[in-house]
Amino acid sequence: QVQLVESGGGLVQAGGSLRLSCVASTSIFSMFDMGWYRQAPGKQRELVAVISSRGNTNYADSVKGRFTISRDNAKKTVYLQMNSLKPEDTADYYCNANWIASRRYDYWGRGTQVTVSS
Repeated sequence: QVQLVESGGGLVQAGGSLRLSCVASTSIFSMFDMGWYRQAPGKQRELVAVISSRGNTNYADSVKGRFTISRDNAKKTVYLQMNSLKPEDTADYYCNANWIASRRYDYWGRGTQVTVSS
């Protein structure tokens, strides 16, 4: 079982920045594809950004050019740098770890809340 612990959420004004972190409890962190998802009140959870075990990244169109996902395998941590935040970025942000080996391993953190005021 892998535990994921997010941090870095909070209240910020529109145009501001936040950096989310997610620390994983596994020694094979480098094998996992890591992602950030978000869920706004009354909406479905959606993909924000992913970074593969090889470092390839992909972003939702709504955050391209504003958010950057990165990882530090030595620290077993994935980051989400969020710049030029908008009120519509307000949501709970969740970290995900995914690895397909002999079976699929899929883990979620408990989330961290991001609120962007206008």
